[in-house]
Amino acid sequence: MIAMDFLGLSGKRVLIFGVANRKSVAYHIGQVAAQAGAECVYAVQTEAIRQSCAKLLPGADVHVCDVEHEDQIARLRGDLAGRYERFHGLVHSIAFADYSDGPLPFHETPKAAFLRAMDISCYSLIAISRAFAGILDPDASVVTISISTTTMAAENYGYMAPVKAALDSSLAFLAKSFSRFSRVRFNAVAPGLLKTSASAGIPGYADAYLYAEEVIPRKSAVRTEEVAAAAAFLLSPRSSGINAQRIVVDAGMSINYFDRELIRRVTQAGGGG
Repeated sequence: MIAMDFLGLSGKRVLIFGVANRKSVAYHIGQVAAQAGAECVYAVQTEAIRQSCAKLLPGADVHVCDVEHEDQIARLRGDLAGRYERFHGLVHSIAFADYSDGPLPFHETPKAAFLRAMDISCYSLIAISRAFAGILDPDASVVTISISTTTMAAENYGYMAPVKAALDSSLAFLAKSFSRFSRVRFNAVAPGLLKTSASAGIPGYADAYLYAEEVIPRKSAVRTEEVAAAAAFLLSPRSSGINAQRIVVDAGMSINYFDRELIRRVTQAGGGG
């Protein structure tokens, strides 16, 4: 109970976008927040997901909202405004990319695919923040899910890195805009490679995940629960001094690319030199 009381989430209400299944980052964030005493309300993409959440999230208030359609965002806002006075937190855990053609050289990125990914993965944060501005508590916290680095050219991840970079950049502009009438904060949790259903659709992701486990000093990848814990902290009043920032949760991967054992294995495999 000490940890729960420490976060100060008891009695707070959080709106969570992005649950698809039990492996979703959004699902784990909801579990941690609920354990800390928060009331979690969910928005999922489709009616089929909403029905599956009846078992996954028993008793929870789950709504349908495909953020690609602004009329659905407006409808959700109307529904929730009529039911709840305010929300103390908002979680944006939404991303989409079309990898059906496999990994392409970045300069061959289709315009339509890039713009759709930008709309769903980045602009949706701006859209839902605008829509819910009036029912966010003046001290609310908005948390999005980014990635640990957007400047490493992982060829299989492709154009989603620039999209996530735009998401990261939008935090500062949202924080500034909202500061004109509130103290709402905007931050991101930026995890390393995770085992999620969404990541399984990225070409070559399994190999990249195994490589990450070799690079990470502890030799085990980041767990979704660790990302959820960081998000819960950012949602809580305990993080009140953090705004327009990204917290990297990569278990130290970024400091260990030149691990001597990895270097030895690579150079031996290549015959030295």
